[in-house]
Amino acid sequence: MTRKNVLRAAALALPAPFLAAGIAQAVGAEAAALGSAPPLTPYCDDGDDLTPDQMEGPYFKPNSPRRTSLVEAGTIGTRLTVTGHVFGLDCRPVPDVLLDFWQADANGGYDNAGYRLRGHQFTDASGAYRLSTILPGLYPGRTRHIHVKAQAPNRPVLTTQLYFPGEPRNSTDPIFDPALLMTVRTVDGGREASFDFVLNVTSAPTPTPTGSAPGGTWAPGTAYPAGARVTYGGVAYRCLQAHTAQPGWEPPHTPALWARD
Repeated sequence: MTRKNVLRAAALALPAPFLAAGIAQAVGAEAAALGSAPPLTPYCDDGDDLTPDQMEGPYFKPNSPRRTSLVEAGTIGTRLTVTGHVFGLDCRPVPDVLLDFWQADANGGYDNAGYRLRGHQFTDASGAYRLSTILPGLYPGRTRHIHVKAQAPNRPVLTTQLYFPGEPRNSTDPIFDPALLMTVRTVDGGREASFDFVLNVTSAPTPTPTGSAPGGTWAPGTAYPAGARVTYGGVAYRCLQAHTAQPGWEPPHTPALWARD
């Protein structure tokens, strides 16, 4: 039993209002089982630590559609469902994390003209995500993989890749990292995989800004379409991905959502 597994179970079993209390009880129960008190700041040191970053590669495209399923009419390939949670350094689930996925099709090709097998979503109140897609195909020089960018509110972007166990090319791919292996099992009609991200964030409250507001046309609660233009702090920005603005997602802090004009 690891601390993160206890907390994941608490996150899955409890409704959001009782999540914090459930986590505290889970940590206490784990400490009792181990015969020692947990550290004051329990880090996710269960063998995987922070999720390592990896190269973006040549095929990333901003402005992907917001969706949890990349499977469209006519999509060919073995169905794959990827689920998991995003945790911070204190092992608490992180809500509202932007996850942007992109991958090759069953033949190993990327859609560089449109947005097939590309999409972004946000983790829910318990830090969970769910992606419906297909098993990515192979192309020369690489093993099977899925690309992802993860960004917690007001934090830097983690760019990485997820891998499949038992792939012959894992041993010859120079980019492959076993720390990024998903847990995968075969089910009727396809595969199910799971992976938990650990980001370099904590659940400590964000300090309240002091001084006057930077001003501009950007406003929380506004639904911005891709291509929308705003100003913030005297700087002009262009929206890369459709989203509803919220505190912590100000343009200077969210390069996955806004680019300077």
